Amino acid sequence: MSETGKIYLDNSATTRLDPRVFEAMAPYFMEAYGNPSSLHSFGGAARDAVEEARERLAGTIGARPESVVFTSGGTESNNLALKGVAYASRRRGRHIITTAIEHDCILHSCQWLERQGFEVTYLPVDRAGLVNPDDVAGAVRPDTILVSVMHANNEIGTVQPVEEISAICREKGVPFHTDACQSFGKIPVDAGAFDLITLNAHKIYGPKGVGALVVGDGVSIEAWQHGGGHEHGLRSSTENVPAIVGFATAAELVVGSMEGESSRLARMRDRIIDTVLGEIEAAYLNGHRSLRLPNNVNLGFHGYEGEAIKLLLGLDEKGIAVSTGSACSSGTGTHSHVLAAIGLNPLEARGALRITPGRFNTDQEIDYLLEVLPKAARSLKSISSLI
Repeated sequence: MSETGKIYLDNSATTRLDPRVFEAMAPYFMEAYGNPSSLHSFGGAARDAVEEARERLAGTIGARPESVVFTSGGTESNNLALKGVAYASRRRGRHIITTAIEHDCILHSCQWLERQGFEVTYLPVDRAGLVNPDDVAGAVRPDTILVSVMHANNEIGTVQPVEEISAICREKGVPFHTDACQSFGKIPVDAGAFDLITLNAHKIYGPKGVGALVVGDGVSIEAWQHGGGHEHGLRSSTENVPAIVGFATAAELVVGSMEGESSRLARMRDRIIDTVLGEIEAAYLNGHRSLRLPNNVNLGFHGYEGEAIKLLLGLDEKGIAVSTGSACSSGTGTHSHVLAAIGLNPLEARGALRITPGRFNTDQEIDYLLEVLPKAARSLKSISSLI
């Protein structure tokens, strides 16, 4: 158990700030607190910190520093990527390709663009949540201006064949954007494979409220936030210096330890999956069994998917925090569009339990989870005879 007596296993929703990140941020709250746009020494120190952070973050994915545009997070970066490219390219074409399992901020941006006269193709996925690269190739038209496919899904953890999709986009001359908020720091993200990449900090033990859009050479993008022309004119607003410094520090830490940490998390993931599927007959796994993020477990339970909230609350009473799906859509009362897209019925699509270990979890905590979870599931036997 943790020092607080509680176990946090919802690291896909957000992560605890690493103390080393907090330490790196601290001087920019109380000491070097200048505005990066100011000409005096306080401003110069802040500007130097931002540019150093830009260079450090770029280095973790092999990008040029000048390609990094700091934003308020993944949602803003995704909005900027889709709307910015769409409006910059609207005279050439108005067709965008994405998938049915993207994050809400991608799907809602696409729906907004449709209302502005753009056309969007939403590609299906298979039962494991994988998009077929052939479907991408078949959907590209002469007026296609962007393909946006997430690197790995935030709910079911399935990792997409982005290398194949990238090759198709390069061959057809269409910019390729990926939302890498969930994958960054867990599996390699190479700037050379993408034209635009969305990143954020709070999934990698950094602060909330900061992210980045990496914009590759030759990509035309129109700014959506206007003002003083910050961030190469693409995102006006005074830079959040402490958060940006923290983002770069978190990125270096997570990428530097990625190989060993991802292996450790994958062992936890596989132990959870194997134990639950072995002990609970009704349990099933959502997403691809092997092509998935190293820390993602997404489970359903035949016959009582509608009681997933009770199961979550039962675990919470025992000091274990998990999720019933994406943090951005929890509590809305609607089913998961991701689970619906992989073929689950509306009841099943409301009943998944997402368990996502992270840096600060221990094997002892997983022991406790695997002691409590089967008992909590069996306590719902009166609701389903399958447990």
